[in-house]
Amino acid sequence: MPDDQKPKEAKEFCTDILQETEGFYLKGCGSLDWGMKNRMAGIFNPDSGRTVMLAIDHGYFQGPTSGLERVDVNILPLVPYADTLMLTRGILRSIIPPSVSQSIVLRVSGGTSILKELSNEDLAVDIEDAIRLNASAMAVQVFVGGEHERQTITNMTKMVDIGTRYGIPTLAVTAVGKDMERDARYFRLATRICAELGAHYIKSYYIEDGFETVTSCCPVPIVMAGGKKIPEYDALTMAYNAIQEGAAGVDMGRNIFQSEAPVAMIQAVNAVVHKNETPDKAYELFKTLKEEC
Repeated sequence: MPDDQKPKEAKEFCTDILQETEGFYLKGCGSLDWGMKNRMAGIFNPDSGRTVMLAIDHGYFQGPTSGLERVDVNILPLVPYADTLMLTRGILRSIIPPSVSQSIVLRVSGGTSILKELSNEDLAVDIEDAIRLNASAMAVQVFVGGEHERQTITNMTKMVDIGTRYGIPTLAVTAVGKDMERDARYFRLATRICAELGAHYIKSYYIEDGFETVTSCCPVPIVMAGGKKIPEYDALTMAYNAIQEGAAGVDMGRNIFQSEAPVAMIQAVNAVVHKNETPDKAYELFKTLKEEC
């Protein structure tokens, strides 16, 4: 509001200091708009450049799977140790407290259950609802090589277009059918297709032979999918190897919430992802924290 006094004369121009424009720390994301980068920075820790995503979206096609029978009881204690929650809008609205500061990756594809052909998916969430829910990214399943491959790829490209309009990144989730061979050649194909068609980052499985070739030839960040439940030490080893071979984080669900000590396990995973802790040391941390729980 104007007043009777003359405005204070500006003089701190710092003419001897050049303005610097901060770059962006995530692979392939330097040309994104500010809002898109800001949302990605909420998913990937700026200090490590990596993320621990807690995947709890399994119910959208599996129902109340083991460990997710009561999200309020089993999952909420894990939330403080995750960088990001990957979940459905139903669980977000009904259970997750709005005071949670972790970024939200919203599952937006769906349409079939485990009783039917899983690749027969469509877009199941409108962009307006993703905006209402303050989503940091939207996850779309892509079945390269699946019966409905074209439909799922088209789902992803539509969401990339819509999300870009509003500054919300799209996560492409590379799905593998039971008849598909899980090897580096397949995952190089699937992840590169998703990146070429605009996905801002990609979730993909770890394979022991050639995973570094998958991350190397993909121009955007890859987050390792946790997959089925395996022993804790093996899961920590898988996460460590994936990080060392170029993954920008992990998206784990069953290997955390089905663990014998989920709170201890997610902290051990955190140590591997953000602190480059070795599997041996991370497992020792897990055992120590397990005793304290």
